[in-house]
Amino acid sequence: VRKIFEELLRETRKQTWFNNVSQLFGKYIQQIGLLGVSVSFSPPKNDLKELVRKFPEAINNLSQKIRREGEKGLFIALDDINGLAEKEEFANWYKSFVDHVATHFKEFPVAIMLIGLPEKRDKLATHQPSLMRVFRVVDIEKLSDTEVKDFFKKAYVSVGMKVKGDAIKAMVDFSSGLPILMQEIGDAVFWLDNDGVIDFNDAMLGIWQAAERIGRKYLDPKVYRTIRSPHYRSILRKMGKEPMFSSFTKTEVERLLSEGERRVFHNFLRKLKELGVVESDMELGKGHYRFVNEIYPIYIYMESQRKKTEGKNP
Repeated sequence: VRKIFEELLRETRKQTWFNNVSQLFGKYIQQIGLLGVSVSFSPPKNDLKELVRKFPEAINNLSQKIRREGEKGLFIALDDINGLAEKEEFANWYKSFVDHVATHFKEFPVAIMLIGLPEKRDKLATHQPSLMRVFRVVDIEKLSDTEVKDFFKKAYVSVGMKVKGDAIKAMVDFSSGLPILMQEIGDAVFWLDNDGVIDFNDAMLGIWQAAERIGRKYLDPKVYRTIRSPHYRSILRKMGKEPMFSSFTKTEVERLLSEGERRVFHNFLRKLKELGVVESDMELGKGHYRFVNEIYPIYIYMESQRKKTEGKNP
C-alpha cells in the first residue's frame, strides 16, 4: 500500500496540480533527491496500518481528486506479484478491498491489474478461492521472433554495440519469446563482451551464463538441488536433448534412459510433481506431462547443451 501511494505521488509530481493532490497525503511526504526532485511517502507504522485498512476510501478520495483535475481516473499495475501471491494475508486483503468497493461505491474510477505467472494466480486461488471471480484474465502471448530481434538490436545499438547476424539469431532462438529470458540473455551477453562487437561466441557464452542465472533465480532452491543431484542430473540432460519442449510422455523419455535411470524415473517424476515443476496433462491422457512454466524446459535444454559443450572442451 505504501509503495502504491508513493508511486502515485511520483507520477502526479509531474503534473501542475500536484500541490492540490499532495494535500491528501498529509505531513508524510518527504522531498528527497537532488533539490527535492523526487518524493517519498513515509507514514509511521500505526498510520500505515490504518491506511491499509482504509485503502478503498483512500484510493477513492485520490481518484476523485484527480478526476476534478481533468483526468479520467487511475490505472494501477502491480507488476511481478509472485512474492505477494505466496502470502495468504495479501489474498484476503485484496478480496476484502474488492468486496468493500462493490458494496460501498456507486462509482469507482480505478482499474487495478495484477501481473504475474499463471501458477501464481493459482496460488492466490488456493489462499482465497472466491477471489478468482473478480479477475478478468488476460493472457500475454510470447513475443514473435521479429519482436525479440528488434528488442536486442535496439538495446545494443542504444549503448553503441554491434551485433552479428548469427549472434542475434542464437539469442532470439534461446529467448523463445519470453521477456524473462530476453532480459537475462541480453544482460549476460552485454557484460561478457569486451570489444563492442557481439559475435556468435559471445552470444553462446552469455546464453550458458543466463541458463545458470535462470536456474538459480526462477527455480525453487529445492528444485535446483534436485536437478543437480547425481541420480537425476543425467535424466534431465537426456530430457534436454530436444530444444524447448513444453510437454512429454513418460514412454518418450524412458526410451532415452539407461536401465538404471529407468528404475528411478518414476520417483524422479513424482518428485518434480511435488516440487511444482511438472504436472499431469489430463487433456492428452495418462502418461502425458507438461511443465508448469515454460522457463523450466528451456533451462533444462540450456543446461543440457552447456554440459555437452563442457564435455567436448574439458
